[in-house]
Amino acid sequence: MMAQTDHGQKPRIYGAAARHMHWVTAAAVVLMVPAGLAMTYRGDTLNIWDATTNAMYSAHKLFGFLVLWLVAGRLAYRLLKGAPPDEPTLTWWQKAGSHLVHWLLYGLLLVVPLLGWLGVSLYPSLTIFGLFDLPALVAPNQTRAETVLDVHGKLAIAMAFLACAHIGAALYHHFIRRDGVLRRMLPGLK
Repeated sequence: MMAQTDHGQKPRIYGAAARHMHWVTAAAVVLMVPAGLAMTYRGDTLNIWDATTNAMYSAHKLFGFLVLWLVAGRLAYRLLKGAPPDEPTLTWWQKAGSHLVHWLLYGLLLVVPLLGWLGVSLYPSLTIFGLFDLPALVAPNQTRAETVLDVHGKLAIAMAFLACAHIGAALYHHFIRRDGVLRRMLPGLK
């Protein structure tokens, strides 16, 4: 059953597939950014290169690779299926800001893992848990790898801040404005 708004109108919600992909992507960002910071702190700052550090890097590379394909699928789904109309309570500038943030997040969710993959290709450090290698995108060049991985890390932090703004806006709309913005993306709706 669809939730009712204060005005008695049914909110337009995202499809089940879009909602599931959204929450899996959100969970991945919540896990990947702190994991990336922890692994680089352990390896680069503390200079601890052991089985734990290697496992952290392998997990980060593997999940980053999977997130890239999840987001590519999610973006394809969005382009093919579209999105529900904007929440009617939004002003023009809120709609514009919402669209800008969403498309910036899509862009960063593609660019950040691609840069990570490019960086580990350049390094080269493509092995995952000693079991298999990710496909190399380019020939090794350690100097370029350091630059690419630096940009990868900085954009990941920017993405985390943008995601926090996105979350803050959703919570503001849910708890302060009490409109249907967050409800449109909640799991379990029909």
